[in-house]
Amino acid sequence: MKRFQPQPGFLVQAYRFALDPNATQEHALRSHCGAARAAYNWAVGWVTASWWQRRAEESYGIGEAGLTKWRPWSLPALRKAFNEAKHTDWRFAAWWEENSKEAYSTGLANASAAFDNYAKSKNGKRRGKRMGAPRFKSKRKARLACRFTTGVIRVDAGGRHVTLPRLGTIRTHEPTVKLLARVQAGTARILSATVRHERGRWFVSFQAEVKRGLERVARPDVAVGIDLGVKTLAVLADSTGEIRTIANPGHYDRARKQLRRASRVVSRRRGPDRRTGQKPSKRWEKANAARNKVHHRVANLRADALHKLTTAVAAEYGTVVVEDLNVAGMLRNRRLARRIADAGFGEIRRQLTYKTRQHHATRTIAADRWYPSSKTCSGCGAVKAKLPLHVRTYQCDACGLAIDRDDNAALNLAALAAAATTGTGVAADQDTQSVSKPRGADQKTRATHPRRKAEAGRAGGATLPHQRQTETRDRTQAEALTLW
Repeated sequence: MKRFQPQPGFLVQAYRFALDPNATQEHALRSHCGAARAAYNWAVGWVTASWWQRRAEESYGIGEAGLTKWRPWSLPALRKAFNEAKHTDWRFAAWWEENSKEAYSTGLANASAAFDNYAKSKNGKRRGKRMGAPRFKSKRKARLACRFTTGVIRVDAGGRHVTLPRLGTIRTHEPTVKLLARVQAGTARILSATVRHERGRWFVSFQAEVKRGLERVARPDVAVGIDLGVKTLAVLADSTGEIRTIANPGHYDRARKQLRRASRVVSRRRGPDRRTGQKPSKRWEKANAARNKVHHRVANLRADALHKLTTAVAAEYGTVVVEDLNVAGMLRNRRLARRIADAGFGEIRRQLTYKTRQHHATRTIAADRWYPSSKTCSGCGAVKAKLPLHVRTYQCDACGLAIDRDDNAALNLAALAAAATTGTGVAADQDTQSVSKPRGADQKTRATHPRRKAEAGRAGGATLPHQRQTETRDRTQAEALTLW
């Protein structure tokens, strides 16, 4: 086997394979994942114990100098404390040696990351929804997963087995030749492996550093605009004027009848009851497994269809323009939430982002969220003030153009590729610079809206509370938890 030589042009890529463990190996897999969960819960309890102790001492009137010190949550500190406690703690003393040290390191690393995210969110240094303090993971609900970063991690030469620390050699459902050939050729190096129980099966994901050459696309000079929808999954309009429509498979809608029948069978069996401690019957477990199998098949069909679509788009066009959709907000619409979730708008955007990066001649452009792609005429550029959702045909009042609203939106998105290149068009998030208010579009929000108030405060030079927190640097751990 050739020795791996780091060279320019390497990228980190995951290779995922389904495992076929025997009964002994599956027991070991569940033991490792349970050990990771136990280590996570221990770290959460160990750190938060000092928080509760300080709160109790403050209620007694003890001064700051006499309070219990904050316990650190960095990964080295958690590892040191866990290694001291695992020999005497009754929760680990009897069985911690049965699993690899990587299982406990997985739980401790997850706990450290959870506390970091909580502190950053509390100080205004983390975008997104406000995060709460880490909580214990339930044995019944926690996802089974464990990560290996050291030890024997390899794909065996036969192409049908993988070897993991303490777990040994496990057979796979599918050949591993794609990764094996790169490793043997010296163009890939395995960095880590993660085992996970998902959709009723065990999977292993190898994180590898892979050297990939320049991948040419079929039409590098052509840009495509993608308009996502519910009635039709996607409308592709390129810069040459060609329009293609991708029908929505509707996997979940087609399986609803089968799901109703399976759910009816489950409801007629004696299921679990946490209030009374009642355990499920064997017939309930069998019926529930049959229902889950239908859900898993729908998820697999959806993933297969989305991968085929995004792979074909990334391999054909030189520029891909997509919309920056507020999928979380769209899911609040109770009439369309099921169909929007089944279409997978967010997954399409995510897959296009990383697949276009593999093609060095391809770039992805995200249109501004408030860009009126459906309200703008693709012929003359006139913008309508209103265009209700039930109006499926765009009628231009200026030039008289009559076109399907989805086709019109896709054409406008494709036209934005040229505008982004010249710096006069769309706000992009990958390879182009952001330019606000394309074609005069603006956010139509009431002045009383919180977001509008925040923008007005920034324009007037006022400093908001979360801005003052963001500008504060080098906060200590004690300061980060003052308001806990």
